[in-house]
Amino acid sequence: MQLSSYLPELYVGLSSLLVHKLRSLLAMLGMVFGVGAVVSMLAITAGAQKEMMSYIDLLGVNNILVEAKEATDRNELQARRMISPGLTFRDYRAITENVPGIAASTPRKRFKPLNMLPKPPQETPLLIGVMPNYLEIYNLRVAEGRFFNAGDNDHSAPVCVLGETAKVNLLGYEPAEGKYIKVNDTWLQVIGVLAGQPTADSDIEGLELTDRNHLIIAPLNTVMRRFEDNNSYLRDEIDGIYIKVATNADSVETANQINAILSSAHKDAGDFSLVVPAGLLEQRRRTQSAMKAVMISIAAISLLVGGIGIMNIMLTTVLERTREIGLRRAIGARQVDIIRQFLTEAVLISIAGGLLGILFGFSLSRVIAATAGWATVVTFASIVLAFGVSVAIGLLSGVFPAVQAARLDPIEAIRYE
Repeated sequence: MQLSSYLPELYVGLSSLLVHKLRSLLAMLGMVFGVGAVVSMLAITAGAQKEMMSYIDLLGVNNILVEAKEATDRNELQARRMISPGLTFRDYRAITENVPGIAASTPRKRFKPLNMLPKPPQETPLLIGVMPNYLEIYNLRVAEGRFFNAGDNDHSAPVCVLGETAKVNLLGYEPAEGKYIKVNDTWLQVIGVLAGQPTADSDIEGLELTDRNHLIIAPLNTVMRRFEDNNSYLRDEIDGIYIKVATNADSVETANQINAILSSAHKDAGDFSLVVPAGLLEQRRRTQSAMKAVMISIAAISLLVGGIGIMNIMLTTVLERTREIGLRRAIGARQVDIIRQFLTEAVLISIAGGLLGILFGFSLSRVIAATAGWATVVTFASIVLAFGVSVAIGLLSGVFPAVQAARLDPIEAIRYE
């Protein structure tokens, strides 16, 4: 059937809606709020999904991070040391020698420098000591110079690699390779600069995510032998272990084995934590799926209420236009023509409400992002879904009033006052 055959119904429908502007607007409000709720709810869940994936990308989906829970004062330290020696190189060796499926791993030692030259205009970068395979574990790329190698680590070479932000804060925008920085009392030669890395806006699961752009990365042996933290008596021998799991291994099962080894060695002192991005990913997916279902259910109720409003308005319209329906039937209009006329009006209401609802939902998602600080992402799929559902509900809501109008007896309808 050609589009031109629908033009009379479209014209009559638009005319009817424009004659009763306020009533038409009130009928649309349910759809506006319903579609807006669907768009904004889906934007919240999409934003949470994107934020979750950025966290997982930072940690590495195939990685495992062992973090030491270090003591905050001497009394706590003494209580722990009566049970556990803390995180040590011995733990690292026990893990690498007894747990299969590990592709790469490195201990980590870090501390906050007290003095630096050049003096950074902003926050002082964090110094960490790792082995050369740190680059492989996190799939990092060197933008300038090179990363340190096994020889640098074996000889405790006074060299370092800077994160992008650390390089700018310390040495400006000029090439940094070959220049020197002084960390506490030790001069380090800059041999490389890492390419910029994505960062997270907040912590995850109680883990403080380190900004890798604001790091001074040195060989592990260099940090262990050339630097001394003023609070070293409170620190574990090493404060973290980065582990990359082989692609054919189950990272969650590997983490369970690591946890068993450390729990046994530390006598369940609770002085370490394991972060498994793959496990966090699955857990968050389940949580967000449940949250998404709840949000969509709430939005669906809004759409249903909007559909009821359209049905109510259409029934009222049928009652008011009974004589018009009788006259149309008397001059030859078929029942299907009457049905099509009223369905067209119902769909026009839902289309207009859907379009306004999309604008309302987009604006609402922006307001939520600005006021609550949540990440929101309005996707094309959410717009299509919300608009399609609104049109479908409008169509279904108009069926009963349209059929009622078509079933009116023409003679009785003409005589109706």
